[in-house]
Amino acid sequence: MEHSFKIISEYINDDFRAMQAQPEDTEEVLSLLVETAEWLRSQGSSQWSALLKGEDSHDTAGAIRRGNVFVFKKDFDVAGMVILLQQPSAWDKQLWGTQANEEDGAVYLHRLAIRRKYARTGLGRDILAWSSSGIRFENKHVVRLDCVGDNERLNEFYPRNGYTFVGKTDGYSTYERPLQF
Repeated sequence: MEHSFKIISEYINDDFRAMQAQPEDTEEVLSLLVETAEWLRSQGSSQWSALLKGEDSHDTAGAIRRGNVFVFKKDFDVAGMVILLQQPSAWDKQLWGTQANEEDGAVYLHRLAIRRKYARTGLGRDILAWSSSGIRFENKHVVRLDCVGDNERLNEFYPRNGYTFVGKTDGYSTYERPLQF
């Protein structure tokens, strides 16, 4: 599948290189997601727990093959990742309703994850910012995302980083932010 995007900022947070994930990154990306799910469980959250059972609702390996996954590397280590969809998934359509369609001008952000050894470096914040200003998508003007509605940390994190709360659907909060040109 051909994607119309251009990476504007190749480096973020001074040390991390932003790039489209390649098939050879698949094992490390999946390891990062499982590590994140284990950390979430240690914090008392069941978020992403299906990953611990080998279930990947986002088909990350397929998303890498389709060009929707971006990694942030320090040297050769995948320190963080994010999935950026140029078309809404079935999940996005469920949460966003009629706002989510093929012509909506939105990029849908999923699975922002940071390797624990890079936690508290600002990398999560910087990946979030990069997703709206460090990459350009043809005919897109807004980034949309969702999170569990009762996760106070995330529901404070997104507005603090320029995202506007849109609403709640089925226990999930939805947010969006205009792309920065």
